[in-house]
Parts: sequence; C-alpha cells; structure tokens
Amino acid sequence: MKIPRRQFLRLAAGAGTLPALWRTATAQTYPLRPIILVVPFPPGGSTDVTARILAERMRMSLGQPVIIENVGAAQGSVGVGRVARAAPDGYTIDIGQWDTHVVNGPLYALGYDLVTDFEPIALLSTNPYLIVGRNAIPANDLPGLIAWLKASPDKALQGTPTAGAHVAGVYIQKQTDTRFLFVPYRGAAPAMQDLLAGQIDLVIVQPAVALPQVRTGAVKAFAVTASKRLAVAPDIPTVDESGLPGLQILGWFGLFAPKGTPRDIIGKLNAAVVDALADPYVRQRLTELGQDIPPREQQTPEALAAFHKADTEKWWPIIKAANIKGE
Repeated sequence: MKIPRRQFLRLAAGAGTLPALWRTATAQTYPLRPIILVVPFPPGGSTDVTARILAERMRMSLGQPVIIENVGAAQGSVGVGRVARAAPDGYTIDIGQWDTHVVNGPLYALGYDLVTDFEPIALLSTNPYLIVGRNAIPANDLPGLIAWLKASPDKALQGTPTAGAHVAGVYIQKQTDTRFLFVPYRGAAPAMQDLLAGQIDLVIVQPAVALPQVRTGAVKAFAVTASKRLAVAPDIPTVDESGLPGLQILGWFGLFAPKGTPRDIIGKLNAAVVDALADPYVRQRLTELGQDIPPREQQTPEALAAFHKADTEKWWPIIKAANIKGE
C-alpha cells in the first residue's frame, strides 16, 4: 500500500517525537525498580562504607532499594567503566572520588572519558588525608618529618594503597624538595599493617583508615592535608598550621550517572542525596569518617561539575609532569 506523501511526513514527524515522549514518561515514573550503586572498590573501605550509609537513606526518598555492587579492580577504573557503559536510565550510578574520577585519567587508557561520559548528580563530601608514620621516626611534627626525609634522601618508604596516594606522595616531594621511595599496596589495610610492623615509614591515607591506630598511639599523625582541623581529631595540626599550606590535598566523594541520563532523573537522584545529607544520622556517620559535608548550594549537579573540572585542571598537569604510570 502506498502512503500519500503528506500522511507519510506526518507519521515520520510523530515517530520522531517518540523517544522524547518515552524519556519524559520514564522520568515521571522513575524509579520503578531497584537502583544499582556501583562501588569501584572491594567491600569494607571508606568508599564502600560511605556508599552504604548513603544508599540506605536514599531508599527512603526514592521508594526503591539502592543496591551496592562492588566492582573492585584496576584502581577503581573497572567499576567506573561499568557505569560509563550502562544504559542512561538512572538505574546504574556510581560513587566516584578523587582517585577514580581525577587521578586515573592521566594514568590509564580507560576506554571512557572522565569529563564527558558522565552526568554529575551531587557532591557528597570532602575529606583531607592524614600523613602518618611509624613511631620510630625521630620527628613529632611535619617540619621535623620533612627535615628527617631531607637528611636521608631515597631511604624512607611510603606505602601507596591507591594511585591517589602515590600522586599525593609525589606532590609532597615536589613541594618540600624531599625524595623517598614508593611501595604499592592493594589496599589501605595491608599498607597500615606494614606501617604498624615497621616495614614502611609513611602512609598518606584517609582519616577513617588511620585514626584508630593514631588514637591508640600505634602510629604518629604528622598533619591533616587541609586548612582546618578534623572535627573528629582536633589535636592533629593542619599543613597550614605546620607552615606548609602548599600541601593541601583534598579528597572527595560524588555520585555520577552515565552520559545522557535524563535531567528529570538526575533531579530525582539529586533530591534523594540532598535529603540524605540533611539527615542527622547520615551527617554524624560521615563526620565520624573524617568527612565534611558541603553546604546545600554545593550539592547540586552543576556544583559537582564545576568542582570536578577545577580538580581535573589542577591535578592532571601535576600527574603528567611527574610522569607517573599506572600500576
């Protein structure tokens, strides 16, 4: 049967609107099933713990379970890639951080673009790092540690459980004119175990990992890599107070969806995050992990996009100039 040209054009025009109508209808009914939150590291680490705290509270707002899926390999790049290749329908998202969404960019041939292949949802928290060392180091503050490192170039060993920890170590070397060696680890826990055993000298790690050992006196904390002290460890000085403001290194956590996820769905996910971050229990738990929750105006998708862009522009040249290679 031959369709008249005018009728054919009307049918074609109507067909062209179907994808947009489908996306609108999908966004209006979203979510209809559980949401997968990919954690690009094994269970038990600070990324995993943060994701589980958030997921439980988001479930209350979304009316659907938020299921944690741990995909830990290649410094988090495999899990992030799983989300980059997922359908842009809001049912697969990831918890990203400084290591996975900034540091990995110049280090690995990822197969996806960290800047253009994701839709930002919300900045969850920021957290500085702790510079910690074995008790036998003959120094009790950051200036003393740097003097000790300068007196014995290429002798001290820093454990690097993540690519970010390696980058932080290189950055500290450049800023302080020191030299020490790197020992890679598959996680923060084994690095801390070797620090406790005296097999390595230093670890630069998230507060949640090191604070239990610092509090018992098993290791020394030399400084927090931020401009203000941790609320959960107010006795540890900052790098600014130690006379080295150039050593500020800020980690962070944020939620991302695949590129092309409808804006209405991003909005619903963002609203669930905002509700979660306003919950007193969630705030208390994240504070206990040494994390700072950003103000409400910094919890938008646009704010995370700007934050991510600024961090990328700062760190990528540093990483490339240091010629650091992915393990």
